[in-house]
Amino acid sequence: MYIIFKHILAFLFILFFLIAGCRSQKIEFNNRNNKNTIDLKGKWKFSIGDDISWTNKNYDDNNWEEIKVPSRWEDQGFNGYDGYAWYRVHFEYNRAMKDKFLYLNLGRVDDVDQTFLNGHLIGLMGSFPPNFQTAYYVSRRYYLPSEFLNSIGDNVIAVRIFDYQLSGGILEGDPGLEYVEKDNSLSLILSGIWKFSTGDNSNYAKADFDDSKWNEITVPSFWELQGYQDYDGYGWYRKKFTIPENLAQKDLMLYLGKIDDIDQAYINGILIGSTGDFSKHPVEFNRYNEYLRVRAYDIPSGVLKKSGENTIAVRVYDGFRDGGIYEGPVGIIEKDKYTSFWRYRNSDK
Repeated sequence: MYIIFKHILAFLFILFFLIAGCRSQKIEFNNRNNKNTIDLKGKWKFSIGDDISWTNKNYDDNNWEEIKVPSRWEDQGFNGYDGYAWYRVHFEYNRAMKDKFLYLNLGRVDDVDQTFLNGHLIGLMGSFPPNFQTAYYVSRRYYLPSEFLNSIGDNVIAVRIFDYQLSGGILEGDPGLEYVEKDNSLSLILSGIWKFSTGDNSNYAKADFDDSKWNEITVPSFWELQGYQDYDGYGWYRKKFTIPENLAQKDLMLYLGKIDDIDQAYINGILIGSTGDFSKHPVEFNRYNEYLRVRAYDIPSGVLKKSGENTIAVRVYDGFRDGGIYEGPVGIIEKDKYTSFWRYRNSDK
């Protein structure tokens, strides 16, 4: 049954796509679809098996196989292999990246991935065994935090993949790095890895709550794609951040993109905004299609610590189907820049 389901979804994905339009490789700059990109298609280092030390930036992968990306690994000499495998690719920091926001477009991965930059987890999709859940139909796009980048030399992207059956690997798409002008984006990007827990507890909003045992989740993305399939109910997101010096004296807003279905957003334990009515029984959540509304909340004066660590906590209730913080970008923006940011996001670019 799983095989039939997988074939059907693969066909639908391809149909939609058609309608909608490492040291060993040469890295090229281009302008693909009016986006500044660094092309990562070509030969990547590859090894079957599973070893968390392979995330290490300084790990010696010279003796690994080389494999074409994107492509099924079955077509690259690993026919019939199901299980764990790792990809690694190196790239040099380029001055064109300076003062830009960087994203990794990985393409479609079959089935599950965790993706690392210089040893730091930057994104994940699906769920590894023993609670396996495929996400083979999802194209990955992950934010690369500037604090994880090596600005004076070599950088390494490492991708851990588990394939259950049939095709495996980085299958298709345009793998590459996309860099975005900061003038057209948020002032501080908070997309990426957040802490997450199902259930509901008012203590989760507190700045000093210990979330160290919570799971990690990619934001933005539906939680159903990350191990919480068919889950409806309450979920909490938490993330810690510091305010850059250049924003310390600014009036700021929290931009959370779109959330399915309703939410309450807290900073340092203080409620700063909400969408939907939590006072009624949650069954009545969907009267006004809240899941379609963009969340942009004013941060009151005195809430943020201008030096030191801050904590965002987002309480979400999902009534049915998809749930969570699902569409970004997610982050903080100066209040006087919000209008131009909004116009840019809603223009034809």
